[in-house]
Amino acid sequence: MSRHCGEYWKPNLSQKAVDDLLFCLLILAGYAIIFGKVNNKSFFMGFRKMRFTIERANLLKTLSHVQSIVEKRNTIPVLSNVRIEALGDGISFKATDMDTEITEMADAKIAETGATTAPAHMLYDIVRKLSDGSQVELIYPDDNGRLTIASGRSKFSLSTIAVEDFPVISGDKLPTSFVMAKDELKDVIDRTQFAVSTEETRYYLNGLFVHAKKEGASEVLRIVATDGHRLACVETPLPKGAENLKGVIIPRKTVAEIRKLLDDSSVENVTVEISENKVRFSVTDITLTSKLIDGTYPDYERVIPTDNDKSLELSVKDLAAAVDRVSVVAERTRAIKMLTHPNKVTIVTSSPDLGSASEDLEAKYESEELEIGYNFRYLLDILAEVKGDTVRISFADASSPSVIHDTSDTSAIYVLMPMRV
Repeated sequence: MSRHCGEYWKPNLSQKAVDDLLFCLLILAGYAIIFGKVNNKSFFMGFRKMRFTIERANLLKTLSHVQSIVEKRNTIPVLSNVRIEALGDGISFKATDMDTEITEMADAKIAETGATTAPAHMLYDIVRKLSDGSQVELIYPDDNGRLTIASGRSKFSLSTIAVEDFPVISGDKLPTSFVMAKDELKDVIDRTQFAVSTEETRYYLNGLFVHAKKEGASEVLRIVATDGHRLACVETPLPKGAENLKGVIIPRKTVAEIRKLLDDSSVENVTVEISENKVRFSVTDITLTSKLIDGTYPDYERVIPTDNDKSLELSVKDLAAAVDRVSVVAERTRAIKMLTHPNKVTIVTSSPDLGSASEDLEAKYESEELEIGYNFRYLLDILAEVKGDTVRISFADASSPSVIHDTSDTSAIYVLMPMRV
């Protein structure tokens, strides 16, 4: 046992076998070097995986949509990027914040297909500052493994993140599907989204509650929003396919994003798809997919008064203008008072530091006099969505919620809580 252990191992290999083994090791070492360079984005410096040319206006419009989803600050670097993929039929741009995802297709002259991700806000700022009417060429990877943006005499090179790291939340089919007219969807959003809560503690109020509702012999799609101080409830004819929609809460951010997309779209209809935990809006070449808020919306019907027996009617334009003028003095407290009299209403406010203001308005009112306080901003938000000439405000007393109607439109109802002044 005193002999060196190496003496017991005497390989019986020919010189040819040894040479073959060394050759294989060299091949493996070569692959290791190559794949190491691939990981460092410098494999084959002259090779092009993606190359296309697109009009600056089309690229800017698309990037304005997708970068809006991306948060300014992200703990996950890839979420700051937009996914760009050159396909056979166009360029796909995708962005996500893990709760909302937007995909938009854009036309371009595609030289070679491929995909990468690049900083969304920086790319948008670059394209925004390029010359109007210019052509923009995007190449990936360049000699440094980056994304090149070239237009005229301008050239930019941006760092990228592997497309495999980009998360995807869409893809699955959503069972409930219906079509709404674009203008109709815009209208119901405008008349409700101002009342969505921004308080994260009551997260279930941070969106629009949408559900099918049977009203007598007819069925309607009802959209509701409330922040606890005011409530907006709007109805529209139930679209075909939405009959079994029991109730979902669409997040505030998703509502705001689809509203912006509707302004930029020339289509007449929007396809809406909903499941238990997702909603998807499809507008021409744009698809917006979002997670729904996982929570139980409160029984909002219980807070809509049905026995307010005192009714005030007046010009919505005159009331909004008077509240706006008086509010100059109430800017700090946001509190105004409404004093009702026979055929007249007075809007007043006072501040120990700033002074006081009042304005009388002609109105139709025949009940007992009331003095009720409101947050003027909440009242103005509601009045802005009254499209008719006359508004009706119903009271029970000075401490109970007021009900506000557009006298020419029964599809919307607003509730405003009084404010102690």
